[in-house]
Amino acid sequence: MTEVQSPTTELAAQYGTQVASDLERNATEQARISADLEALQEQLHALQRDHGVLVNIQQALGSSPVAVTAPAVPHQASTTSQRGKSKKTAAVAAKKAAPKKTPAKVSAAKAAKPASGSAAQPSLVDLVRDLLEQTGEPRSAAEITTALTKAHPDRSIKTTVVRTTVENLVAKSQAQRAKQGSSVFYTAAASSQPKAVSAS
Repeated sequence: MTEVQSPTTELAAQYGTQVASDLERNATEQARISADLEALQEQLHALQRDHGVLVNIQQALGSSPVAVTAPAVPHQASTTSQRGKSKKTAAVAAKKAAPKKTPAKVSAAKAAKPASGSAAQPSLVDLVRDLLEQTGEPRSAAEITTALTKAHPDRSIKTTVVRTTVENLVAKSQAQRAKQGSSVFYTAAASSQPKAVSAS
């Protein structure tokens, strides 16, 4: 009886280890793709804000409006690669369709752009990395979200997005993950630790 149970237990342990490894790989890949998607969404929103500013400037200058509409980007593409291609294609089409600007329009556009604030806003990846480097102590995804929400009340930051972002940093060896019981804590990668400033 023991001889039969021993190989079965061994096999179950091997399968358990393999499944755990596959699950971790899957979660890391999901985190990477989620972070890439978020970065593309931020770029799209920045382009949309810029488009609105340029339309307002065109109207303020009183020039005859050229029929340029922002291309519709499908929100539910079947795959991530299709989403990326659609957004790139839309951006290229918008750039080609944009009317040639006179020097007066160009300077007005440059003057109005800083007001939109799109160029000055750092990405969530940068915010999370900087926070981990500055604190230098282990933080959970919820703690990171709370700190970022306090520091940037104008941004809508969700714990799930922060978790995928920090998992992506772990996958790129820019952060480290440590498990304590059922909780997961993150710290900056060892290479970036010297930059850390003690937050008191």
